[in-house]
Amino acid sequence: MAVIQHEVTIAEAADCLSRQLPGHRVEILKGSIVVTPPPDGPHQETLSDLDYEFRQAGGRKAGLKALQGIGLWLPTGPDDYAVPDLSIVDADYKDALVEKNCYAPHVFRLVLEVTSSNWGNDLATKVETYAEARIPVYVIADRKHDQVLVCTAPEGDRYRITTPYKRGTTAPLPASVGVALELSVDRLLDGDEDDIAEAAARQTDR
Repeated sequence: MAVIQHEVTIAEAADCLSRQLPGHRVEILKGSIVVTPPPDGPHQETLSDLDYEFRQAGGRKAGLKALQGIGLWLPTGPDDYAVPDLSIVDADYKDALVEKNCYAPHVFRLVLEVTSSNWGNDLATKVETYAEARIPVYVIADRKHDQVLVCTAPEGDRYRITTPYKRGTTAPLPASVGVALELSVDRLLDGDEDDIAEAAARQTDR
């Protein structure tokens, strides 16, 4: 009896990996599957702090939501999608659902990534894909190079303006985001600043 073999598509392969690797982030970027390991503690603290700051700044009243782990459908390939660490989206984003918990780019005001072991994707591939998706603001907490990058003015597969911010400073978000926020570079890179200060004090006391 003949055996009919089913050729697995890249989308099916990505779905399979997601089931096999709980806690990992699986994305398809420019036709390639990218798997990111589970985030560390400071990474998660950064996102929690940002969500709190967003709420304190009146983000909800401005008709926006800050969400972790929602998918962004990308125009760079038929199955391409990303899962940013944190996104600021329009409150009615649910109306823009495409598929697989992924939403159309036009509801995204900002995406933020905190670099991990595969930091090259955040600094290169995602710069290109987010620019092509016309995401107005892309913020990178670049722990590899100890700085924060704010990318604006997407054009083609690049952002025309990339502004670096060093430790000890704050990174203001552009007005296009829709909420006035200045983000602490140290907090974006390290997590909770109170914990950092306490750890430094303990080192001084020794």
